[in-house]
Amino acid sequence: MAFNLVPSLPFTVSQVIVMRNYLILFSFVLLLNGCGAIDYYFLTPPEDTAQELYENARGFMQDKEYVEAIDSLTKLNDRYPFSPYATEARLMLGDSYALDAQYLEAVDAYEEFLNMHPRHESIDYVLFQIGVNKYNSHRSIDLPHTQLGEAVESFRRLVNAYPDSAYRDQALDYIVKCRKLMAEHEMFVADFYFKSGSYNAAWTRYAYIIENFSELDEIVQLAKSKAKVAYFYAQEQENDTKRHPSKLKQYFDWL
Repeated sequence: MAFNLVPSLPFTVSQVIVMRNYLILFSFVLLLNGCGAIDYYFLTPPEDTAQELYENARGFMQDKEYVEAIDSLTKLNDRYPFSPYATEARLMLGDSYALDAQYLEAVDAYEEFLNMHPRHESIDYVLFQIGVNKYNSHRSIDLPHTQLGEAVESFRRLVNAYPDSAYRDQALDYIVKCRKLMAEHEMFVADFYFKSGSYNAAWTRYAYIIENFSELDEIVQLAKSKAKVAYFYAQEQENDTKRHPSKLKQYFDWL
């Protein structure tokens, strides 16, 4: 009786080849998935395009999410300064800062736009916004009015250069508001000098108001009446010092 000493194989040769091919394909798929996972977790994601950043910013502004709009517009300007969206983005950046009550940042953005695009069709709007935001940045009567003076310059530039601008009448109104605040500040300082007994300094400040804010009749008339009193006390103070020079000695004892 003969015996088959070769054990029977569970798979044919063709089946083994097919299984090998499937194994190779499966390994390849795993490799691709692994690379995708590596990319997802370890590689920097692709940056948004200029258009995507611009559209995102518009959406944020419509939703009044101004901080997010500022972030998108800043990225657009930094990454794509020469894109077709860059010019509008710079203007929109000023608007975003203004609407978020970041007035001085808005001024910087508008002034950058003005310097980069001096012939742009929206320059009258930019000049108006520079003035408005400088006006809004003024906080208190006891603080210097530098921003108000610069606001007046911007409004006057708009009025003179763009007489047909839609913002002209508002600019004229703002000039009056700024000038009034400036005069009130000068009056505040003059009154401080008067109350502290520095009558000559007070009189000088009242005279400055009379000379430089002639269009503000009510304030000028008040300054005139106070100037008379300050001048009287200043003269009296000066005459008293002349009659009693020893009163000055106390101020020089430390020498």
